[in-house]
Amino acid sequence: MKMRLLHAGLLACALLTALPLAAQTFRERLQEMREASRQPAARTPALPAGARALRDVSYGSDPRQRFDVYLPAQAHNAPILLFVHGGGWANGNKDNPGVVENKAAYWLPKGYIFISTNYRMRPDTAPLDQARDVARALAAVQKRAPGWNGDASRVLLMGHSAGAHLAALVGASSTLWREAGATRPRGVVSLDSGALDVPLTMKQPPLPRIYDAAFGRDPADWIAASPYHQLTRDAVPMLLVCSTRRQDACPQGRAMVEKAKMLGVVMDVLPEDLSHGEVNRELGLPSAYTDAVDAFVGRHLQ
Repeated sequence: MKMRLLHAGLLACALLTALPLAAQTFRERLQEMREASRQPAARTPALPAGARALRDVSYGSDPRQRFDVYLPAQAHNAPILLFVHGGGWANGNKDNPGVVENKAAYWLPKGYIFISTNYRMRPDTAPLDQARDVARALAAVQKRAPGWNGDASRVLLMGHSAGAHLAALVGASSTLWREAGATRPRGVVSLDSGALDVPLTMKQPPLPRIYDAAFGRDPADWIAASPYHQLTRDAVPMLLVCSTRRQDACPQGRAMVEKAKMLGVVMDVLPEDLSHGEVNRELGLPSAYTDAVDAFVGRHLQ
């Protein structure tokens, strides 16, 4: 009996010792993944036949203020999609897996130019300044568009996760793109942002460490970086794609639509039974989801 109790006690001690080690290993692996996500891919993403890429085009003095341009085989007065990657406002890169391939495969053969942009990130750059970077990228794209046989007057913003928040903020606040020297974008496709109403999100953030690190604890900063609160009559049309598997994204999208209606701004919610990551990765694959996004894009880039 004493021997059995001793064995049980040793097993309990072993488990208690192993759990923190496993947790530490998981945290280390997660940090490695985050750091890896900030690094550029070793190769250019696969592109349709005849398409070509212009890598690391500068729109500012900081090395992170760069975008990649993916040109169709035959660009002629081409409409432009400007994509903003996600990553919790602190991680990610313009050529991460899931960002380019499926979207380029779908829209480049239709004659669109697809651009994926980086921006400065946390810890040194707050979300509002990140949105200013997106607006600067927009201005640079519009300025350079004729050199790519693109149409500077037909640029639409698209983003996923944190990038969806930044794209929506630029689309909601005409001050941001005007101060950057840009002209009005044609619209925004927001892919599953859970931070359309930042003060509401910060009352019970789904991932407190990520959201606290991004937005801080000052409610004034929350409002300044909140698409819902910055929405005005000058806002551009938006399609707010949301995962029905989350509790926050679709309700916030619907609240944005209701406010937009009162302001006379065209805005729709597109709920999808996809995970947060799938909303990004599967856009461009054959589906009713891709068709719906393409219909919005086509309407506003005519």
